[in-house]
Amino acid sequence: MSPARLLATWFGCGYSRVAPGTVGTVGALPFVYVLHTFGLVAYWAGTVLVTLAGVWASGRVAAELGVEDPQSVVIDEVSGTLIAVGLASGLAFRQDFLVFGIAVLAFRLFDIWKPGPIDSIQSLPQGWGIMADDVLAGIAAGMVAQVADAFF
Repeated sequence: MSPARLLATWFGCGYSRVAPGTVGTVGALPFVYVLHTFGLVAYWAGTVLVTLAGVWASGRVAAELGVEDPQSVVIDEVSGTLIAVGLASGLAFRQDFLVFGIAVLAFRLFDIWKPGPIDSIQSLPQGWGIMADDVLAGIAAGMVAQVADAFF
């Protein structure tokens, strides 16, 4: 398996026959936890690195397969999950698993539903379009989790 395909499928999560996007999100959670233990700077550096590598890997795999947004590509879900949880934890970078759970569930909701600009940004070329909708879904989910946290 090529490095691009390995990364784009998040080490095989994207090959799930049932809900590969959700499996990719769940597959991202151990990485979310590991990055979280290294602190704020490492977390966001890892998030940016995964996102940029995801643009490359998803674009390459989409071109190889001749499909605009292959279902097996789930690196975009990994990036969106990282963004949602990172924003949900805030600058204090505390460990609040209820807020993390809200962020992850809200991310999946926005990623599936794709309201407004989340849907329209998918038209960007190659890997940018594959990744951009999940980046926006992650931002929206992180904001929802922050609002929910204010009420708890």
